[in-house]
Amino acid sequence: MESQRNGEASHSLSYYVEDYWDIVVGIIAIILAFYLHKSGYGTLSTISSAIGIAALSLTVSEIAEILSERLQEPYGSMVLTFSAVIVEIVLLYIILLEARESPEIVETVKGGIISAVIVDMNVLLGLSVFIGGLKFVEQEHNKETSSTYTTILFVAGLALLVPSLLSESHRHSQEIVLEVSYIIAALLMLFYIIIFIFQTKTHTKFFQATARSRLLRLKRKMQDQDEFDEDENSDYIFERFNNLSNFLIIFVLIAIIAFGAELFANDGVKLAKEYGISAGLAGLIIAIISVSPEIFTAVKAARNDQIQRVVNIAMGASVVSILLTVPILLLLAYISGIHNLMLNFNPLQIGALIMTIILAWKATEEGHTNYFEGISHLMFFVCYAIIATYY
Repeated sequence: MESQRNGEASHSLSYYVEDYWDIVVGIIAIILAFYLHKSGYGTLSTISSAIGIAALSLTVSEIAEILSERLQEPYGSMVLTFSAVIVEIVLLYIILLEARESPEIVETVKGGIISAVIVDMNVLLGLSVFIGGLKFVEQEHNKETSSTYTTILFVAGLALLVPSLLSESHRHSQEIVLEVSYIIAALLMLFYIIIFIFQTKTHTKFFQATARSRLLRLKRKMQDQDEFDEDENSDYIFERFNNLSNFLIIFVLIAIIAFGAELFANDGVKLAKEYGISAGLAGLIIAIISVSPEIFTAVKAARNDQIQRVVNIAMGASVVSILLTVPILLLLAYISGIHNLMLNFNPLQIGALIMTIILAWKATEEGHTNYFEGISHLMFFVCYAIIATYY
């Protein structure tokens, strides 16, 4: 009897560690980062705050996933992407505020904007497709989803080329490039409003799993009934809350993340200067921290044969990262008196963005994926990371 109680206690402890480690680690890491910041340990403070941001962002992602499961596609995936993009905007904006004293930080912020898409489309999509392909050989999704998203991303990428080309020509003043950046940002926001209507009102079926892919997934689930039952009997506390309560919890967690982001920005900028970290690599690190929760969610979805959700998350987050993050950051920069944030991205950033979109288009155009397409995205990301480090 005693051994049975010990076994139950051990199982209960294991359950709490597995389900709530991210909240505990996140809060402790940010408290520790605050202490280290006040004590003058900048490097340790940066690392600790980054761990706290990533851990709490994972909690936000898990709560958003609960909400997404209660909503029909495409609304479910939109909850996931919006929750992640809010964290991205908060992190980039707080870092941008450091540009008042260090104008060169603007390049890091611009690198973070592009890197978020690079990480979403290559690491998130690539790793999920690779892992899903190893488990299921081939997975099917709605090809209209990837076709629509890659078209949107092509247009958005070309829009970002406008101020970049004007800047590279050296025949236009910085004031002209800034003015054009504001115009492009306004167009991107308008474009997103149209896309939102397209996605949620007129062409919702383009972003939902096809009947064939749903049937294939159901057959695979029936072959693993134990895993299915385990998923159904989860006692995760946030699953007991209603939607409004979970949304409020997400906002509270984002506020704590914002505090951690302030510590990360303050000490991280000094650290980057001290070690000579390039703007491209710094932007990549920021993107990985902000996107990491989405990566865990997408990998979990791929292992559950939910490749449609993976495509929606990866490409939907990329679309939002450009069409919403860019206009919002420019608006916040203007309000904050930071007038050197322009959309004049360097050739590496624009080139990598366009090539990423092409690769994603080719990998998903037929409506099914395999591990080779996943490893192709990961290879591309490694090459980009190497160039960004030394660029």
